[in-house]
Amino acid sequence: MKSLWSDKEAQQFIDRYADANVSPHLALRVYTTRLLGSDPKLVLHGGGNTSVKTRMRDQLDDEVDVICIKGSGWDMASIEPAGLPAVRLEPLRRLGALKTLSDEEMVNFQRINLLNSSSPNPSVETLLHAFLRHKFIDHTHSTAILALTDQPDGEALTREVFGKRLAYVPYTIPGFALAKSVAAVFDSNPQAEGAILLKHGIFTFADDARVSYESMIEFVTMAEERLQRRRKTFMQVRLPEELARTAAIAPILRGACAISRDEQAGTVKRQILCFRTSPAILDYVNGAELSRYSQQGVVTPDHTIRTKNWPLAVPAPEAGKLDDWKRAVEKAVGDFVARYHDYFARNNEHAQPKKKELDPVPRVILVRGKGLFGLGATAKDAAIAADIAENTVQVITDAEAVGRYEPIPEADQFDVEYWSLEQAKLGKSAEKVLARQICVVTGGGSGIGAATVRAMAAEGAEVAVLDRDGAAAIEVARKISKTALAIACDVTQPDEVKRAFDEVAKAFGGVDIVVSNAGAAWQGRIGEVDEETLRKSFELNFFAHQAVAQNAVRVFLAQGTGGCLLFNTSKQAINPGRDFGPYGLPKAATLFLMKQYALDYGKDGIRANAVNADRIRSGLLTDEMVAARAEARGISEAQYMSGNLLGREVYASEVAEAFVYLAHAEKTTAAVITVDGGNIEASLR
Repeated sequence: MKSLWSDKEAQQFIDRYADANVSPHLALRVYTTRLLGSDPKLVLHGGGNTSVKTRMRDQLDDEVDVICIKGSGWDMASIEPAGLPAVRLEPLRRLGALKTLSDEEMVNFQRINLLNSSSPNPSVETLLHAFLRHKFIDHTHSTAILALTDQPDGEALTREVFGKRLAYVPYTIPGFALAKSVAAVFDSNPQAEGAILLKHGIFTFADDARVSYESMIEFVTMAEERLQRRRKTFMQVRLPEELARTAAIAPILRGACAISRDEQAGTVKRQILCFRTSPAILDYVNGAELSRYSQQGVVTPDHTIRTKNWPLAVPAPEAGKLDDWKRAVEKAVGDFVARYHDYFARNNEHAQPKKKELDPVPRVILVRGKGLFGLGATAKDAAIAADIAENTVQVITDAEAVGRYEPIPEADQFDVEYWSLEQAKLGKSAEKVLARQICVVTGGGSGIGAATVRAMAAEGAEVAVLDRDGAAAIEVARKISKTALAIACDVTQPDEVKRAFDEVAKAFGGVDIVVSNAGAAWQGRIGEVDEETLRKSFELNFFAHQAVAQNAVRVFLAQGTGGCLLFNTSKQAINPGRDFGPYGLPKAATLFLMKQYALDYGKDGIRANAVNADRIRSGLLTDEMVAARAEARGISEAQYMSGNLLGREVYASEVAEAFVYLAHAEKTTAAVITVDGGNIEASLR
């Protein structure tokens, strides 16, 4: 590991925050915190913490000693000064005289000593930082350090590497007790340059930001060099000659790992998946002793809230035998859930106060021959779980190379998993109506499609934007979120449609809502239109809808958690317009296609509905077409666009609202919602 310190960058941070009255000490604290947080071998997703002791002026303009320490919810890789709330230092240090202090009392005391009451909660390890005398303190969960300490003889191994340069602290759950323990250790070892928290992580410190940071790099490098002496691969199991595709197995896993189902209400609480594979991951998941080393527990306690304490392990999926594999997966999930219930009951028996059991469903899945999946409520959460799982693979692989992997005992894992201060890191905000669902929108690069993508994402869905214009799809997805998926897809090409759905399944684990929206309008008197024009219209405005729906149903059935098909049909399906037959005829067929899907797949929990829209400005209804349709009706363009009972133009966003409603109307199928401002001739009511 190499130091990334740069005198030039350090000065840039000092200059950047000078106008905001941020002291050079705090600016350098931000800088080195980001250096540590940007390396996943040191810090992952909210783990670790840093602090600096300095002086600030309070509201009375008195200069007071404070500790600025990483606040809850801030990531070290992108932290700002606001993410290091200032807490009065002297009152914190006086707590060291107490014999006991509850977590709730600790959090309250830290908050009432904040200089700014709107600041985030200071780290649960604030007292540990406060009790030490050093100005800059850095704490990480280095993978190399964990590989050495997560051993039956972890202290002996680390002493062999670091000798008396570091102090060694037995595992204790973070909080007041750990702070007292660390302070006592340093009273006995005042010359120590840092500390190893066994089976947890490493601390370094100094009165200079650079020295503290580079001490961390030096000690981690020493651990890495110790690990490099012995590298190993796991003894491998024999795999089937041909493995099933990732896109085929992901929906099966996703369906099996749904958190809850209410058959009467028609609701399912699903999870999003994130797939990872690499030579190192494959070496790990194909190891003959996977059932031993992968089931011992998390490599550092912070990870349990994201991954639970052990992953689900399933056999290799053999191509052509997915029905058998699906049954094996469902049994494995059932065994996982039963094990979790036993684990909870066994440990809750001794808990004070008693805990309420969390859901017992896996957050990481190891698949022999394929790789691993992270699971979570959102694509971001799933990626975090996958990141931590990859980190775990590295730590356990290294640990097994120098000894035998052994993390903290089960009882300690339980205490951390059900620790209120740890659970608080996840937040408790109410989920949006389409949370945990994956929505595919065709023709999503513009018009109604783009509006629908935005509306679905706003209600919590993960979205995949399909459009023949790949650049347009990318632009729409870019404006939604970092996890939104953009796929160039011509829906008139069945192979491209299949590929697109496979890509979505591989990216997110499956599909729940499909808005089959792509279309184009051809005009002409039906008795005079050429055959090629009519066939082109049917290819896009009917057969493409069938290809999209078929692939959606393929994924829905693999998941076994139902699904929702939504079709953009148009008022032309009910009320044909003059000289518009080439467009209206396939749209009418698509309306009945929707009804057929509702009829054939209702027993599988799959709903099919349609939206009939009219006169929506988009890539389909261009200014040129507005002019042509207005001329065909002998009216002005303004009259054409507002030619409805309400006398108002209808917008793409309003059509999108109808799709969103149908997406979560769990008891509605074979229905048509008309969004046209009122057209009696097109009304189905």
